[in-house]
Amino acid sequence: MKYLSLIFANLRRKKLRTVLTILSIIVAFVLFGYLSAIKTAFVAGVEVAGADRLITRNKVSLINLVPLAHKNDIAAIDGVDLVTHQTWFGGIYQQPSNFFAQFVVEPESFLDLYPEYVLTDMQKAAWLDNRTGVIVGRGLAERFGWSEGDRVPLLSPIWSQKGGGRDWAFDISAIYEGAEDGVDTSQMFIRYDYMDEARQGGQGLVGWYTLRIADPDRAAEIAQEIDRTFANSPDETKTEPEGAFIQGFANQVGDIGFIIGAIVSAVFFTILLVAGNTMAYTVSERTNELAVLKAIGFTNGGVLALVLGEALVITAIGGGIGLLLAWLLVSAGDPTNGALPVFFIPTQDLLLGVVLIFVLAFVVGILPARSAQRLEVSDALRR
Repeated sequence: MKYLSLIFANLRRKKLRTVLTILSIIVAFVLFGYLSAIKTAFVAGVEVAGADRLITRNKVSLINLVPLAHKNDIAAIDGVDLVTHQTWFGGIYQQPSNFFAQFVVEPESFLDLYPEYVLTDMQKAAWLDNRTGVIVGRGLAERFGWSEGDRVPLLSPIWSQKGGGRDWAFDISAIYEGAEDGVDTSQMFIRYDYMDEARQGGQGLVGWYTLRIADPDRAAEIAQEIDRTFANSPDETKTEPEGAFIQGFANQVGDIGFIIGAIVSAVFFTILLVAGNTMAYTVSERTNELAVLKAIGFTNGGVLALVLGEALVITAIGGGIGLLLAWLLVSAGDPTNGALPVFFIPTQDLLLGVVLIFVLAFVVGILPARSAQRLEVSDALRR
């Protein structure tokens, strides 16, 4: 308790300096928490990607489609348990800024392959009974205020209907939930049989295949076998793990993890310089006081603990408030009004923030603390 009273007394001595130092630390930790949520949104699909799932697409480009006939050939390869396919729809709801992902899928095999999208048996049956039916994620439904049974109009710049019109309309058969945090609930899934029959051109083609394999350790071997099967054909393929496929999408806007890491590192380095300089200046101002403390019985370890304690209190207050503000800001909703698939600060990042508080306190305080510890009483009192 004697250390705490001295620590808070010292912090109150230069109130403006203390407040400004704490504010700089608050800003650093708010950025840390908020950017962690943004990074999570961009890598959400990678985090929940199945280790037992592979993606087979056109070797030339994702824009190039692959024949539906490939499905049976892929399913016949040893080690492949289940095959489904997906196609990008790319529709616009009301206005282009209302972006969300829409995929055309084969319902039964898709739901078997992606158990993280949770529907009740009744909801599955409702989707299978309605050819124009779609399922949407809970996040997407809340974003636009949709309910089961609503009809959603979409304008597709990619797919036109027979007759030339690009206006499509789908009925919401069910709203799916995510089985765990990080599952994308901002998507819409459309039935392939209806879309393939109604579209003008492109019949019998799909965007890519997703397949489940029995043994993830054989992923590379199975991928090579699939690609060999279609080698030298008009529709050669590239097969890769689902995580790598999703990461490829994220990397189209840059290496988000590296960018955010660089920003956070730069901010923390700046705060380190500011706080470290403040602590060093504070110790130099209190040379006589520290000498008196040593003269009345404070040990070198006690002086070391006192200075490090000041650094810890400052960083704990600033870091704690910063993490709390970041959590409140993220809880208020993502800045894109629901366009991000998920938006939350992972528990491990919050724990990392707590660890960073202690690390920052130690790094900021250790040099001034060691300087105070080595202080000679006689020399200090002569100054």
